[in-house]
Amino acid sequence: MRKTLWALPLCVIIAGCGRGPADPQGLETGETLLTVTGTGRTEAAPDQALFTAGLSSVAADAKSASAKNAEAMSRITAALARLNVPARDIQTRSLSVNRLDYGPNKGRFEASNTLTVRMRDTARVGEAIAAVTDAGANIVSGPDLSVTDPEKANLSGYDAAYKSARAKAEAYAKAAGLRIDRVLAIHDGGQGGYMPQMGAMDARMVAPPPVSVQAEQASATVMAGTNAGMVTVRVNFALALK
Repeated sequence: MRKTLWALPLCVIIAGCGRGPADPQGLETGETLLTVTGTGRTEAAPDQALFTAGLSSVAADAKSASAKNAEAMSRITAALARLNVPARDIQTRSLSVNRLDYGPNKGRFEASNTLTVRMRDTARVGEAIAAVTDAGANIVSGPDLSVTDPEKANLSGYDAAYKSARAKAEAYAKAAGLRIDRVLAIHDGGQGGYMPQMGAMDARMVAPPPVSVQAEQASATVMAGTNAGMVTVRVNFALALK
């Protein structure tokens, strides 16, 4: 019994002489935490393009205006089918019938229909736009060139992002008279959406709004160029004395 009474205080004393609780950041004695962010930029060629093709028809009554529109839209979708654009890549964006209360067509009815078309072959975008206008579309806008899988396209940027963070950490460590001892954690900072290069962005910003186009127009040249993306990474480094 006496032996048991002395054992408990001894255990408490031994436990009290051990190391304190671990640092939540993973730092060891004498280390300094440094957190830096790095970015990596990438480029990728767009592999899809979206454009809208619309039609507006005016008639004496709503039924006649809708019928004229339906007939023209059938020609437009048939023209896209001849370019091997599948039905799943053609989506109705808007559909309306309105009575006109002003202008030379006052009292008549206007039917409007707009489609969004996805072209997976960017080399044929200009041909597709010419085809829908020849088929009767009188309102066309776009194209919006983009990357289908930005996550895959960004893979090449992660290496550059980490190297950028490492270079910053080494500069901080040198300035403080320290060295990088260990990498404690790496956090993905996300990615930016793929956007056109600056020249293409400027062109889009100053471009006029969608306007009516004349049928039988020649196929326009659409230059896909490259889209720019960006990824970021946040890295925790443990710095120590040299």
